[in-house]
Amino acid sequence: MATCKLRDGNVATDCDRKQEIAAAGRYREAVSNGILVYQQIRALIESGVLQSTPGISPAQIQPSSLDLRLATRGYRVRSGFLPESVRVSDRLESMTLYTFDLTDGAVLEKGHCYIIPLLERIEKPLPCPARANPKSSTGRLDLFTRLLVDRCGRFETVPQGYTGPMFLEIVPRSFPVRVRTGLSLCQIRFAEGKSELSDEELRAEYLRAPLLFDDHGRPIPIEQARIDRGLCMGVALKNDRDISDPIGFTARRFTSIVDTALENAHDADAFFEPILEPRDGRMIVEPEEFYIFASKERVRVPRHLAAEMAAYDVGIGELRTNYAGFFDNGFGGDKGTRAVLEVRPHDVPFLLEDGQVFFKLAFFRTLQDPEVVYGDKRLSSHYQGQSLKLSKHFRQ
Repeated sequence: MATCKLRDGNVATDCDRKQEIAAAGRYREAVSNGILVYQQIRALIESGVLQSTPGISPAQIQPSSLDLRLATRGYRVRSGFLPESVRVSDRLESMTLYTFDLTDGAVLEKGHCYIIPLLERIEKPLPCPARANPKSSTGRLDLFTRLLVDRCGRFETVPQGYTGPMFLEIVPRSFPVRVRTGLSLCQIRFAEGKSELSDEELRAEYLRAPLLFDDHGRPIPIEQARIDRGLCMGVALKNDRDISDPIGFTARRFTSIVDTALENAHDADAFFEPILEPRDGRMIVEPEEFYIFASKERVRVPRHLAAEMAAYDVGIGELRTNYAGFFDNGFGGDKGTRAVLEVRPHDVPFLLEDGQVFFKLAFFRTLQDPEVVYGDKRLSSHYQGQSLKLSKHFRQ
């Protein structure tokens, strides 16, 4: 019987591998728990659970998430808050400094806190809990956003059974931005039961088909992959086949306004300073500066799964490694795509090394295979096949 060595030195047989692959088949059959996908989100809208004026556009529906849009009026507030026992609108009465109209656009100043109602609302009791996350372009602009709903003591959470409005807290961290009614800065996912894959299930999925690829597009063997409460990935600080200086960017401190309605319209050099490859593959990132890097590996999200990026471990230091975390079904295609990392160190300077484990992806089963996947021509998928890429607003 053939054998192979695993990372911990134990021996796995072909029989072991067959058992793990069989386990992968079993968890795929357990469809009572999972994230709702494209056609199921559409059904929620058609049944009147989610409503909006104007109506929700088909373009807002992603393979396993829904884009939410800013409404017509914003509130500049003294500070952020959690409406644990009150309605958001009641708290706004005491926290608002001034209101403003977004119909023709409004500028959000760097470092200030804003609350903006969303066009979408939950009209009928939500049949399952939902979680929100900033969109990719939002994170790459260093826009800190968090979803709020009435009488909920957690950000980014809509509890099961909720009915009512939704609001978005927004704090521009690096640049002043112009926003307007109808802009999507965040997205929401709906999940039945426990949908996250265990490490055992994730290993079985990797054995069915690799999830990570190197810079030549070659699959990374499972023996070289690190799975520890998710799929661990590293940061790229060296040039390779599709990253050729810069290897990263850092935000400039004093800039003009980013107009979020304009794509491929802003000069990247006016907002970001390029970072060249360090000679020894190491560099120090400074506290409270904003950086953009790419992952060392390329990742593939299978059609029947969704993923979410999370900070690797608070034990590595006070370092935020992502703002936008949802990866929809089909991200990366067949050969994988790099993840882009939005990095903000806190408290102390931090040394990064090429390939250092820097974040991880949690994978989630979905209730069905979505009718469309990330990269489909029917969707607006800006970052399929990306290497190191700024948000869609910049010429690069």
